[in-house]
Amino acid sequence: MGRPPQAASMTTPLKLFIVAGVKKVNGVPQKQYREAEAPVFMCSFKTYGGTEKLVNGIQVIEDTANIVTWYRPDIGSGCKVERLTDGASFEVINEPENIDQRGQFLSFKIRRLKGGA
Repeated sequence: MGRPPQAASMTTPLKLFIVAGVKKVNGVPQKQYREAEAPVFMCSFKTYGGTEKLVNGIQVIEDTANIVTWYRPDIGSGCKVERLTDGASFEVINEPENIDQRGQFLSFKIRRLKGGA
């Protein structure tokens, strides 16, 4: 097994926030996050222009990205990451894949968290 091709350019710094619990605000569940104890980690951040989808009859583009980084067992589905270059927040939307089950590289997909109209 060699390195995944995306691992050749892990140059984007991310900070991890782990789900600490869920709190209801006005009847709507909202995740509460705590900052991970580990320092900032570097990753390969590829967006491919987002994902098109149809919402209420309107075509929208959802900002998504594929991440490849060093293996971290604390990254899980529902965690939040913050890109340190511009402060953008993203949510992990799938269970991270331990590539080849070696505990060396991790791959997962994220979705941008931002307010809308």
